[in-house]
Amino acid sequence: MTTYKEISGQLIRTLSSDPANPLEGQIWYNSTIGVLKGQALLPGAWSSGGNVNTAREGLAGFGLQTAAIAAGGETTVAVASTESYDGSSWTNVASMNTANRGISGAGTQTAGVVFGGFPAQTNTEKWDGSSWTASGALNTGRFNVGGAGSQTSALAFGGSPGVKSDVEAFNGTSWTSVTSLNTGRVGVRGAGTVNTAVLVFGGYTSSPPTVVSGATESWNGTAWTTLNSLNTARYALAGAGTQALALAFGGNSPASTAATESWDGTNWSTEQSMGTARAGLAGAGTQAAGLAFAGTVPGISNLTEEFSETIGTQTLDTTT
Repeated sequence: MTTYKEISGQLIRTLSSDPANPLEGQIWYNSTIGVLKGQALLPGAWSSGGNVNTAREGLAGFGLQTAAIAAGGETTVAVASTESYDGSSWTNVASMNTANRGISGAGTQTAGVVFGGFPAQTNTEKWDGSSWTASGALNTGRFNVGGAGSQTSALAFGGSPGVKSDVEAFNGTSWTSVTSLNTGRVGVRGAGTVNTAVLVFGGYTSSPPTVVSGATESWNGTAWTTLNSLNTARYALAGAGTQALALAFGGNSPASTAATESWDGTNWSTEQSMGTARAGLAGAGTQAAGLAFAGTVPGISNLTEEFSETIGTQTLDTTT
């Protein structure tokens, strides 16, 4: 059997008390209480953030947990309103040029892009931190589309009407059709910071949404590879993170769910659920620091929740 010394190159130290500032991955034996301990990533948890000013669903979201954008969506009608989040509260900023719902987005708080919309829109708008500018249209109009990437390197995939498998790559100016998804889906979500490394998950594969999917696919810029599915199949969910470290939360399964899962590059693992089950929400951030906002509870929601993982001391084994 492989020993800890063979793996780490050092022995487990015996200490009379826990170290004051342990490093991540450090393991020690506390001889006073007879316990083996380690400094590791603790399970993530959701907490309440500041409410969005305009409750809505079917909106686009992008950015980080402390620097995010919420754009478009619908109340009872499509809206163009845009809000910026600073980690505690949302501020109204310049509205999109076109009110739109069923859209998706990508990028950062100061350099983002949104695309698609209902009914079967090809609209694309770019955000520069203060205003929106119309940009090159999608080749295929669609709504409830998925998206990931950045303002100059985005990917749009799936969507409706019908159930689309079409995928397009954006270079900051125009869209180019690329290889289709293995499984066409609506209400699908994704993660990734460039259009050559994207993870796609969830959605529904029949219209109306009678078949809910947990399918996961990975894009390398050339081809799609089907990987392990979500534990909870769902659509109209939200996502955050990268192709290798992603977070999926909320959605319909087919009822609204608060389920949260993290992706490690191979498998999805169940995390603590959101405080409020909802679908049609938007997401931003990273796997370790995610942001969920708006959606339907049912009923249009203005709720914001923040997901955080922290490093802390864990008991690995007791010998007394």
